[in-house]
Amino acid sequence: MSRASFPPEVARGLRDAGPVLIGFVPFGLVAGAAGVDAGLTPLQTIGLSVVVFAGASQLAAIDLFGRNAELLVVVLTGVVINLRMLMYSASIAPRFRPLRAWWKTACAYVLTDQAYALSIARYSDEDLSPSERRNYYLTVAVSLWLLWQVCTILGIVVGARVPDSWGLEFAVPLVFLGLLVPTVTSPPKAVAAIVGGTVALAGSVFAAPFNLGLIAGGVVGVVAGVATDAALGSTDDEAGSEPGGGH
Repeated sequence: MSRASFPPEVARGLRDAGPVLIGFVPFGLVAGAAGVDAGLTPLQTIGLSVVVFAGASQLAAIDLFGRNAELLVVVLTGVVINLRMLMYSASIAPRFRPLRAWWKTACAYVLTDQAYALSIARYSDEDLSPSERRNYYLTVAVSLWLLWQVCTILGIVVGARVPDSWGLEFAVPLVFLGLLVPTVTSPPKAVAAIVGGTVALAGSVFAAPFNLGLIAGGVVGVVAGVATDAALGSTDDEAGSEPGGGH
């Protein structure tokens, strides 16, 4: 079937998701192999992948299961790691306001870092209709969901046989870096990325409990970006108010 037969935003979503899908392959293999290594059955590993569908919290949950942690601790850890989804949801929700409730529910289930980042970048085009925004988002998000499940299954079957020297786990940060770099297009965004990344890294280095370093990094990064934007805006206003600085 030619790409021309797809609605425009579906075709655009498939094209934009391509590079991210490539990075998802080793990430999903790691998740599948890690589940089996931690003592989960293949069915349990697949079930976790379908229900959670969030790489970072899924790997954290698998690690805790492998250490025989209490179920409550596993659930709370997953919730804390995924608190960033609240920020994503609040940011993207106005774009989905005209949609029916069941469409919003479907969009919420497949929300990921990658789907959010690509969609927000695409939504900078204010001429998109609600249905076009929905088509683009779901094309990206559902394609990621499908590949994640397939790669989880492949990881269960063959991932455990991949030598550690291949460093498949290194694909995880590469996926996120590939999304971050193209979006840093202004000083406030650069400050938010640097400050947020530094705080999150510090939380990892100093072993912040319940992976709170990740949440703190997100919050502090947003605050730093907003503060930078406000400061630069104030500077521009002052420059415009100087003699000869007006239009």
